[in-house]
Amino acid sequence: MPVVDSVPAPSAATGAPATVGPVRHRDLPRLAGDLVRLVRPTHWVKSLLVVPIALVEVTAWSPAVLVRLGGAVLAFMLAAAAVYVGNDVADRHRDRHHPVKRHRPVAAGRVPVPLAYAWCLALLTLLALLLYAGAAGPAWPVLVYLVLNVCYSRGLKHVPLVEVGVVAAGFVLRVVQGHLALGVAASGWLLVTVFAGCLLLTVGKRRQELLDSGTAHRPALRGYSVELAGHLLQLTSVLAVTAGLVWLRTEAPFHPYGEVAMLLSTPFVLYLMSRYLQLALVRRAGGDPVRLLLRDRAVLVAGLLWGATLATLLAVAQFPAVAALLS
Repeated sequence: MPVVDSVPAPSAATGAPATVGPVRHRDLPRLAGDLVRLVRPTHWVKSLLVVPIALVEVTAWSPAVLVRLGGAVLAFMLAAAAVYVGNDVADRHRDRHHPVKRHRPVAAGRVPVPLAYAWCLALLTLLALLLYAGAAGPAWPVLVYLVLNVCYSRGLKHVPLVEVGVVAAGFVLRVVQGHLALGVAASGWLLVTVFAGCLLLTVGKRRQELLDSGTAHRPALRGYSVELAGHLLQLTSVLAVTAGLVWLRTEAPFHPYGEVAMLLSTPFVLYLMSRYLQLALVRRAGGDPVRLLLRDRAVLVAGLLWGATLATLLAVAQFPAVAALLS
């Protein structure tokens, strides 16, 4: 993580330096809460949803399979948590000028910089122990993720277009980790789908940042415009939909019902994509993709119906007894 100086943070309200004194016993619960906020618990869903995609490739689930997958999920949760803490320390000066990010624990001065570094080191230590034990499968996707994020924090985050690609690549690595942990090959079309879908959400977030606070907070935004972001949303949405449907038709484990999986998925995919674009472009709700996708009822209902449809078709494809029962 970037090495930065330890300077007292300004208060969120006045911008004056906040004095970080000794921690009193009555402050410990609040400090513990701020340390939890630093690791973004609401963002753990990224690993919980993306890493287990590999389960669709496994014909026989067992406790051993689920334990290995759980190790892979935990590894990326720890790695992402350490990255969040390091980035908050590195970006604390810039975050103080953002209407929302200035309330983050480090930027607001509620968590001292040395303590934040110690917290990051503790998370990395736990991650190292998990990887050394082999509980998450091969370690290289997690290690590449950490190196990529160090490069991101050191300078790539200021390079327009490249920075959104780095963010999306982190999700591809999550998918790869899940597949390696279970010993199955990851489909190329699946990886393209995940990459394009994450590019879509990240570009939508950048577009909303442009609308909310301009280019002052994030230097890379100087290389974007609202119009360019709109075109990129069109490009990435088409790529994500096309690659996803091709994956379902050709490489997803629905044989011999791949074409049926593609046809049944088409209305769900088109609706979900249209709904996201509506929320991002019309309602300007693209600033927090995780919150948007998990709290919008239309997205949740359509996603659950689509998931139930594919789960039923997967059972029919992999278990002949189910097909015979339904025929």
